[in-house]
Amino acid sequence: MKISLAQINPTVGDLNYNYKLIIKHAKIAQKTGAEILITPELSICGYPPEDLLLNNEFIKSCKKFLNKIAKKFPDLKIIIGYPRKNKKSLFNSASLLFKGKIQKTYDKRILPNYGVFDEKRYFNSGSKSLVFNHKGKRFGLLICEDIWTPGPAEELSSKNVDYIICINASPYEINKNESRLLALKKRSNSLKNIIIFYVNLIGGQDDLLFDGGSFILNNKQNILLKLPQFESINQTIDTENIHLLNNKKEQKNNNDNSTRILLSGLILSLKDYLKKNSIKKIFIGLSGGIDSAVVLYIASKVVNKEDITAVMMPSKFTSKASLEDAKILARELSVTYKVNDIKTLMKSFDKSLAKDFKDLKKDITEENIQARIRGVLLMAYANKFNGMVLSTSNKSEIAVGYSTVYGDMVGGFSVLKDVPKTLVYKIANEINYDQIIIPKRIIERAPSAELAENQKDQDSLPNYDILDEIIDLYIERNQNPKTIIKKGFSVQTVKKVVKLINDNEFKRRQAAPGPKVTNKAFGKDRRYPITSKYKP
Repeated sequence: MKISLAQINPTVGDLNYNYKLIIKHAKIAQKTGAEILITPELSICGYPPEDLLLNNEFIKSCKKFLNKIAKKFPDLKIIIGYPRKNKKSLFNSASLLFKGKIQKTYDKRILPNYGVFDEKRYFNSGSKSLVFNHKGKRFGLLICEDIWTPGPAEELSSKNVDYIICINASPYEINKNESRLLALKKRSNSLKNIIIFYVNLIGGQDDLLFDGGSFILNNKQNILLKLPQFESINQTIDTENIHLLNNKKEQKNNNDNSTRILLSGLILSLKDYLKKNSIKKIFIGLSGGIDSAVVLYIASKVVNKEDITAVMMPSKFTSKASLEDAKILARELSVTYKVNDIKTLMKSFDKSLAKDFKDLKKDITEENIQARIRGVLLMAYANKFNGMVLSTSNKSEIAVGYSTVYGDMVGGFSVLKDVPKTLVYKIANEINYDQIIIPKRIIERAPSAELAENQKDQDSLPNYDILDEIIDLYIERNQNPKTIIKKGFSVQTVKKVVKLINDNEFKRRQAAPGPKVTNKAFGKDRRYPITSKYKP
């Protein structure tokens, strides 16, 4: 018996595209002699469809495409996820297609409603298990959260199934794939002699990123097959030889480090955002710093070089090193490079505001004006040449508000939005692993916004190693300031960082979307009120 695992990248709302994608993989499955094809959760409409689910025509269209697939492949058993309406109730469902029609349907029973998930907003919970037979073997079907919560899988085990098929739309987080495997290995002890097929989708969807990493697991906690992360792939396996599987792609993936995998994910996230939104031209403010260098490299991996414009906008505070390094990087990546000096514009603003600002010291106001001049110029390029600005902010800056609204925060997508500064450095070193692409000086010299004379980030912020650890403890681990201080951090530093985080929610609400890669990203994951008098 041959089973095909389709680790695919659907587009939310593009039903015709997703239909053709599934057709393509059904044909691949047939050519390999597969008898069963498994596609991920909500594969017909993409995940998460959010309020598209409130549109009845959208739901009806999903069903129409499902029936078209069934009729096109009557001899292939296909499992497809889709939103299903029954009377007035909506379900996150998966159907078994065979002989030209829907044979059986399963409704997801455990609906996640935490972190980035809002499934209880849309769906009703199913109440029944699904079992089907094929060539004398019994198969049970589950959808994502059903496999992690005790109950649905054990119920299938009591029905003596030989295989559990679990289809998923499980978002990526750093090292989450390993966590999935460990968690499911523990669960497998209670599932008798059952082999689990775990099929996960891949792709970027606004501020979510799906990594695939599909696998087959037996009850002896052995991984029989693991598909690579961030790669669209169709793998057919023969259950007669399932214990002999030796997958080269899995071995390659196991040799990858977490930073390399993260970089692959960020590249896919940007690629999908641009492709799925039909954006072809990219504009980036290239400062000579590490964040814009990493963003430019990522962009160079997904956009034609001639469609990328890197703009250096020096002021009187811009160092010679920044000018040199920005030019070297742009040349190394073969992208269009422009220099648009902002000194004249700065003088114009000074003159315009001279009367009102008379006798007042220069402060952050003038620094922000520089950032906003650059933002206006970048948006002008994007408007005139029908492109999009890429924001270059990282998670550390966004967390404490070390960024300028309508300035360096401008952009349609922020690929480093959930990447802490210390991890940005690791990514830069990974980019330089085989050859020097990002000039070493960019990585080695002290980071600076260069908005004032001899300015350094650490003039205003703790060292990034310390800052990122406090951010991790306060945001991702949800620890209070007193607990963090007990870990050895200075009282003054912790109070300052926590205050900055809480005071800058208004900035984060106006930031461009970007992929979630940590345990708790700002936005859907962490929903903090802008107006709040609570002081931790």
